[in-house]
Amino acid sequence: MPFVQIHLRAGRSKEWLQTLSRAIHQSMIEEINVPADDYFQVIRQYQKSEFFYDLCYLQVERTDELIYIHFTLKDSRTTEQKKSFYHSVASRIHSELGVRKEDVFIMLAGNQDEDWSFGDGRAQMIE
Repeated sequence: MPFVQIHLRAGRSKEWLQTLSRAIHQSMIEEINVPADDYFQVIRQYQKSEFFYDLCYLQVERTDELIYIHFTLKDSRTTEQKKSFYHSVASRIHSELGVRKEDVFIMLAGNQDEDWSFGDGRAQMIE
């Protein structure tokens, strides 16, 4: 039940953004067992004056192609699953869109079943 927020610099086409979205979702399906129909994402594009980052924090050299990907998902994945997932997302975005792996910045935020309402004012996961 991940909710994915994608943040990047403005200027990408609709098709490019769709490819990015689907690449991320495919890695979720393959690496962290997300159902194919569990697809909830938003993409936000920013002007240069609104998008900030360090050029080489932790010895990773970044460019203006940097993409922040923030996943909110159930806190149930192992460390090994997370590491495999990070690799899969970065590799897939690189192979499908040519984005350098160094420019794929991933954050996971875990939560519990009761932290979700999928609409209708209900907590479907605990009913």
